Amino acid sequence: EYDGERNSEGERHGRGKARLPNGDTYDGEYEHGFRSGQGTYRFRNGARYTGEYLQNKKHGQGIFFYPDGSKYEGDWVNDQRHGYGKYTYANGDTYTGEWLNHTRHGQGTYVYKDTGSKYVGGWVNGNQEGEAELINLNHRFKGKFLNGNPVGRGKYVFDIGCEQHGEYIQSEQDKGEGEEEEEPSLVVAPKWKASEITKLTLWTPHGENPSSPREASTVAAAEAVEERGAAA
Repeated sequence: EYDGERNSEGERHGRGKARLPNGDTYDGEYEHGFRSGQGTYRFRNGARYTGEYLQNKKHGQGIFFYPDGSKYEGDWVNDQRHGYGKYTYANGDTYTGEWLNHTRHGQGTYVYKDTGSKYVGGWVNGNQEGEAELINLNHRFKGKFLNGNPVGRGKYVFDIGCEQHGEYIQSEQDKGEGEEEEEPSLVVAPKWKASEITKLTLWTPHGENPSSPREASTVAAAEAVEERGAAA
């Protein structure tokens, strides 16, 4: 069913309302038979999209309300979340940042509603990855992430005015003893190995230093000693 304007060729063109065979409805602008321009599309399952279309696809700025109560507000390209936008999840968490092909990708901020903690940094294919800062109530962690876990060297900065430097290392227990196990080994979260506590320092990405963790911690310790000497 269609109720609206048409052009001289009889195509849907201009403003109109349509009910699709599957029960979905669209109220908005058309160009040459396609949904193009501003419009609101209501899905039979309760979802709703209000925003820009181009040739029947969500394209431009728009808000999508999902059936579970979550919503996305931002850029769309070719029916996918792509560009910059904010997603509010059903549990109240939010992600604000860059999107690529429907997934979180680039730089973005994820806020955990329950704890108030905030992840600010890199994302790759939906996962926390790259240089980032995890901000908690009275302290923050600065370092690198891979697949949602901290990895390698980093530091915890405490609001009381000190820092704990160290590195996240993969636990040894997930390495086999030479025997093949039938059960798949459990994924073990990396463990934090503290190396030193210092005053507040300027943090730079650790990727610049190609030295091994042992050498790096030695260098860091030496620098800390020099700092203490200079302060004394």
